[in-house]
Amino acid sequence: MRWLVVPDAPARSLVSLARRLRLDLSPLREFRDFRLLLGSGLITMLGTVVTTVAVPYQMKQLTESYVAVGLVGMAEFVPMVACGLWGGAIADAHDRRMIVILSELGLCLSSVLLLVNALLPRPQVWVLYAAGALAAGLGSIRGPSEQALINRVLPLDRMPAAFAVQGLVRNAAMIAGPAAGGLIVATLGPAASYGVDVATFLLSLALLIRLGTVPRADEPTPASLRSLLEGVRYALRRPDLMGTYLVDIAAMAFASSTALFPFLAEDLGASKAVGVLYAAGGVGAVIASLTSGWTAHVHRHGLAVIVSATLWGVAVALAALMPDIWLVFLFLAVAGGADMVSGLFRGTIWNQTIPDSYRGRLAGIELLSYSTGPMLGDARAGFMAQLGGTRFSLGAGGLLCLAAVGLMAAVLPKFRRYDARTDEHALALRPPESATA
Repeated sequence: MRWLVVPDAPARSLVSLARRLRLDLSPLREFRDFRLLLGSGLITMLGTVVTTVAVPYQMKQLTESYVAVGLVGMAEFVPMVACGLWGGAIADAHDRRMIVILSELGLCLSSVLLLVNALLPRPQVWVLYAAGALAAGLGSIRGPSEQALINRVLPLDRMPAAFAVQGLVRNAAMIAGPAAGGLIVATLGPAASYGVDVATFLLSLALLIRLGTVPRADEPTPASLRSLLEGVRYALRRPDLMGTYLVDIAAMAFASSTALFPFLAEDLGASKAVGVLYAAGGVGAVIASLTSGWTAHVHRHGLAVIVSATLWGVAVALAALMPDIWLVFLFLAVAGGADMVSGLFRGTIWNQTIPDSYRGRLAGIELLSYSTGPMLGDARAGFMAQLGGTRFSLGAGGLLCLAAVGLMAAVLPKFRRYDARTDEHALALRPPESATA
């Protein structure tokens, strides 16, 4: 009768594979404050992404210039760097919950500024740059405190699952937000987009106010230039951390090209489908998040980041060759999935190896690493498109990404060989029973 048992073996294998791939939702079920932070972040991101689509769209309407659109990212760069580093120092010194609430209120006011400008008979270009710079600065102050809060409301061993859930939620917003943003701005105009953003900030604030007091694991470190430099020196002493920052910046600075999307949609004869291009990366990232269970069985996180960043560059380069918007969408979605996997492993290294006393300052550096790259990438894409056109800029960026990631992998052997099972920093923060296991 053994033949009756054999057919069940493939079914059991499929069930086992599905369990390994399945997203772990336990952090969402079990921790109220995590749900509040996640809900607030989702609502904020939905509105922010709508504005992210509207600003370059409006800039294109006002200037018809690749460079002017690309420079939106450059206008955000300096305040983001300055406020990101200082925001990390503040997060280690003051009430992180209150920092998040106040910066969220400031972000709401920056969107009000964009709304008022869009309603003027002659909207001013400089307001787009100024509001973008203000929002970048405030967002960089908010980010480190928000991430440091998440690290306190969850046990350390739940962080990989929490990061995957965060990725799923944020990238779901990156699908719905651009799709809705493209439709809103193309049919109702930029003012309607900015109005939606203001409303989402108000909803987000309502959730943040309900957040309970979150105790610290260590004594606060007074915010000062000295404490900020201590955080930078700590990062510089950690090749594994530096690898996560440098590989991501290199990949994004060369291959992130969202400033090209309004022009690329026009080249493809689908101007009103520009939201599809913005949503592509989010679609890929959501699929990667939903099937992220396998990542719990990977321990060579540095190598995984390198492989993922390489796949990101390849997919972007291939997208530049596609003749149809849906084929471009496909390869941009693959790129988004690779970026999500890279982010998951980078986040695992960060959250499992950084002491709480440095969490805010290092979260500021983390924020800079994953935010400056896309801004620099948009500026690069704009200038290269001015020289050789949209397709040239997109494809060359993907190839430059491959070269840059390969160089980072070669010059950072400790990052390439990072193993969570043996790394001294991971072992130092691991609970005793986990370390013994």
